[in-house]
Amino acid sequence: MPYRFIMTGGGTGGHVFPALAVARVLRERGHRILFIGTQEGMESRLVPEDGFDMAFVRSGGLNRVGLRKQMRTALQLPGGVAAAWQLVRQFRPHAVFSTGGFVAGPVSLAALFSRVPLIVLEPNAIPGFTNRRVARRVHRALLAFPSTAAWFPRSKSEVIGYPVRPEFFALQPARNGVFTVLITGGSRGARSLNRASRESWPLFQKVGVPVRIIHQTGAAEHESLAREFATAGIDGEVVPFIRNMAEAFAGADLVVGRAGAGAVSEIAASGMASVLVPLPFAADDHQRRNAETLVNAGAARMLLDAELNGRRLFEEVEMLRLNEEDLQRMRQQVRQFAKPGAAERAATILEETAAGKEK
Repeated sequence: MPYRFIMTGGGTGGHVFPALAVARVLRERGHRILFIGTQEGMESRLVPEDGFDMAFVRSGGLNRVGLRKQMRTALQLPGGVAAAWQLVRQFRPHAVFSTGGFVAGPVSLAALFSRVPLIVLEPNAIPGFTNRRVARRVHRALLAFPSTAAWFPRSKSEVIGYPVRPEFFALQPARNGVFTVLITGGSRGARSLNRASRESWPLFQKVGVPVRIIHQTGAAEHESLAREFATAGIDGEVVPFIRNMAEAFAGADLVVGRAGAGAVSEIAASGMASVLVPLPFAADDHQRRNAETLVNAGAARMLLDAELNGRRLFEEVEMLRLNEEDLQRMRQQVRQFAKPGAAERAATILEETAAGKEK
């Protein structure tokens, strides 16, 4: 029997991509999907590109933002909840699925007010602002990390992992013999990673280290970095954006990057060794908590953004390049955080919830 589901979550890829992964499974199973997002978030582009219906409400951040933005968001919230409530009334979903982000607040409240089962996916080690506020009223809480269960009712929680594209689990290493470092600050790049990478090039060149660097810079700083890299005397490539990240992982010995839920989950699914540099301004410092979870299991190394410079990056890479035993241990240990079938499991839980509501 086909059911109707509202999906919400946005702002960044870490919220949008898992919602899309679950929505694709539901669509394949014959169900009807409506996404609710904001015009400003990544969802406004990614969701329609994937062929899903999209509706918009106004919403903004309340956590770790300036007072002016908090006040603007507080003023928008009643209108956002009212707009979301109207969409819920019109669409009549059997359940609402939220992956967090700014838009999740109004939509989650609208679901609760309408007595529609609310199922949340919490991809980080510490829940986001909205999920913490609704934690005790959710119908189900789907988690990526076991430690996150402390925030939700035990009887309603299940660790399913983060919905990751299948190609990361099927990755076959294609390393070319030269130690290859993949540096990525995400699709938009990271200024501190860009700076540290640039500062490290003379150090690698000076000692003649056999290393290859693949660096995703983001569009803003790509041109200047690519120009400098061309004269640095280092093997590799500087690119604004990597479309096939699984393929890039396959050719790398080590990943250096941020510790968002999506990045950490892709690293786990691929069995990659990594040096994680948490974004220091992430809400509730959740990226640091994500990284610490892996570090405490011997599955990754962590370098704080405040400590990041060319010398430290060079030293971290060299230490691991010369220690194959540590690299192999990280690759083995990180696999424990990989949860294949997360999207399918989330879709099944939504279907079970809808079937229960129909009775």
